[in-house]
Amino acid sequence: MKAFLLAAGLGTRLKPLTDHSPKCLAPIAGTPLMAIWLDHLHTCGVREILINTHHLAEKVEAFVRAWPQQNLRIRTVHEPELLGSAGTLLQNEAFVEGEKNFLIVYADNLCNFDLRRLARAHGENRKKGGLLTMALFTAPCPSACGIAVLNAQGLVTDFAEKPENPLSSLANAGIYAAGPEIFTSLRSHASHRPYDFGLHVLPHMTGKMYGLPMEGYLRDIGTPDALAAAQREWPLASRRSHGL
Repeated sequence: MKAFLLAAGLGTRLKPLTDHSPKCLAPIAGTPLMAIWLDHLHTCGVREILINTHHLAEKVEAFVRAWPQQNLRIRTVHEPELLGSAGTLLQNEAFVEGEKNFLIVYADNLCNFDLRRLARAHGENRKKGGLLTMALFTAPCPSACGIAVLNAQGLVTDFAEKPENPLSSLANAGIYAAGPEIFTSLRSHASHRPYDFGLHVLPHMTGKMYGLPMEGYLRDIGTPDALAAAQREWPLASRRSHGL
């Protein structure tokens, strides 16, 4: 299985830390976040990863060059201008040519979800016409997240990015499983620059994508408070990896 690891963000909310180090290399209990992701993706069955770079790209590329790649192939693609999460996929469609399923992961999240479960679920959802399966978590503050509403079969019937009046507490975890069919949908809304999944793609995919509530730990480390919380919480959460 292959995965996109989206790591090109500027990390402006983490300044001054990100003045000298990209957000995806932020230390979590002494380990760079990207190292945690590479280990976790490999454990979940991923064998090839594409990482996009932008801010302090040379540091990300140096980190990848130093990573042992005997059982995990990693390539980086540099974006002189940020393409956005959906734009990165569209630009690199050839990376997953011939794949039935692949993962899409936002590298500024920290989680211990069993992503094999997500991939298996998408395999079943594809048979029902699903273009994407979105990992979901229960949000303590739904109005700050992308919120999905599911029917009894797990089909997403409504999706809104940071709604004022959320219709559920099931939030987008920034982790997806998809297949090649997703690119037709991406091309149909590709006029945006940058081109973002949450803002420009997912609201148009209701009725065509599924959601899967996941068990385990998830935290977006994009603010100083969130990063500090992750530093405290991860040592225990990493020992409680669900299904791994």
